[in-house]
Amino acid sequence: MRITNKMMTNNMLHNINTNKTNMTNLENKYASGMAIQKPSDDPIVAVRALKLRTNLSELNQYYEKNIPDAMSWMDVTESALRTTSELITQIHTYCDQGANDPLAVSERDSIAKNLVALKEQIYSEGNSNYAGRFVFTGYKTSTPLVFETPETQKEYTITEDIDASAIDISERIVNGYDPADIESLTPATAGSLAAATPEKNTVYRIRLSYDNLKTGGDITLKIPKLKANGDYDLDTDGKRQYIEEIDKTGMTVTNSSDPDAYKGDDDIVFLEDTGEIILSKDKYDEWRNSKFEVTYDKDSFKKNELRPEHYYSCIEKDLTITDPDERNEKAITYTIEDQQIAYEVNFNQRLAINVQGRDAFRHSLGRSIDDIVKAIEDADAVNKRIDTVDKLLDDTTLTDAQKTSLTEIRKTLDEERKMKEAVMRKVFGSGLTSMDNEENTVNAATSDIGTRYRRLELTQDRLATQQVEFTDLMSQNEDADLVDTIVNYNAANTVYNASLQAAGKVVKKSLLDFL
Repeated sequence: MRITNKMMTNNMLHNINTNKTNMTNLENKYASGMAIQKPSDDPIVAVRALKLRTNLSELNQYYEKNIPDAMSWMDVTESALRTTSELITQIHTYCDQGANDPLAVSERDSIAKNLVALKEQIYSEGNSNYAGRFVFTGYKTSTPLVFETPETQKEYTITEDIDASAIDISERIVNGYDPADIESLTPATAGSLAAATPEKNTVYRIRLSYDNLKTGGDITLKIPKLKANGDYDLDTDGKRQYIEEIDKTGMTVTNSSDPDAYKGDDDIVFLEDTGEIILSKDKYDEWRNSKFEVTYDKDSFKKNELRPEHYYSCIEKDLTITDPDERNEKAITYTIEDQQIAYEVNFNQRLAINVQGRDAFRHSLGRSIDDIVKAIEDADAVNKRIDTVDKLLDDTTLTDAQKTSLTEIRKTLDEERKMKEAVMRKVFGSGLTSMDNEENTVNAATSDIGTRYRRLELTQDRLATQQVEFTDLMSQNEDADLVDTIVNYNAANTVYNASLQAAGKVVKKSLLDFL
């Protein structure tokens, strides 16, 4: 094959350009520190780089954003639970004092005020929030756990499930003097006052979660049908079947001031002011192994009272809507369900970060304190009636008959006082057991959130290690080896200069060199 001068020149230029391109690539690699400048330089390295960058970006999201946010949420939750546990311990101390020490009236009043304040503080802890989101309210993070102000514009129809073990057996003092009769007592009427015989009566009580229920509101007590294992017996549609259903027409509806409220003479007595259902002994024996479903209305809530929608299936109605049909049409129906807030904290790993209010802040705590306060008030009320009689006895103008009558009344009231103080001490004792249960509940929730927090810390440590490893892998994949690059660059530079020298020798030849 004949090699022409033009062919030699073209090859020479091609080789020079190739060598210069190689040197330029090495120069770019050295200057940028990157192994490749564009995907076409090495598709395998480019694809691997994209995957590593994606993985590292996800790691950074978990490590720098998701986990710190989750930890902050859990820190707020745990702090609220620990504070609650400390407050319950204080309540426990008061209950222990009341159950064992003979307290003066002023001391009892002080304890009652402190218990109410502690109860409100505990429930206010349920409104703890992180970055404007309430931490104990499940998915409803914009709705507080308790009412922050008194609420009188909402009405709830609440459906509450109650186990037979929740039937409270306690004592009440009945057949005492009517307080109104003592308040209006005079020496002249003392002899005509009907005799009283205070005595202890065993009370079988279903205590609802709320007191001060809607006056004249509806209430329905249902007895679900149960299987042999104690589970609900459901029909083919998955709905409960019932053995018995009793509405308010089958109950005696009254309030706690009724002298007969706690006698148990009627089968079922519903007390609207205290939210109690009092059973007769026969009804208790009949239902002692049953479960109950109670549906009732409540239309007025105090500050720091737990919101029903976080605890029970219920219907909320807005009382500012005057048209009942429109009010019912716009009613909101809540269904109780498990609402776990889970954060993605690692590849294919989600961790629940919240504690739901019903797992830590229960109605039973407040209701137990209400019982203690009511027992203190009952004992103090008798003391006030005794003071009233004592003032009448101080009258020097009393006749012997009047003095004898007032003395008998005073003696009966003193017996009633002793009985009610004994009942009060028992209520304090029940409060001890109740606070133990509440503290166990809060401690279990604290332990659970603490365990999850520890898991989160371990995940964070693992992510920190993975972050370093992925950064190293990305560096190994993308970064240029500067030593090799410099060596290769120098070699390329030598080759390029050699090609220029060779070209110079070829180019300077003329036609005369070939003749």
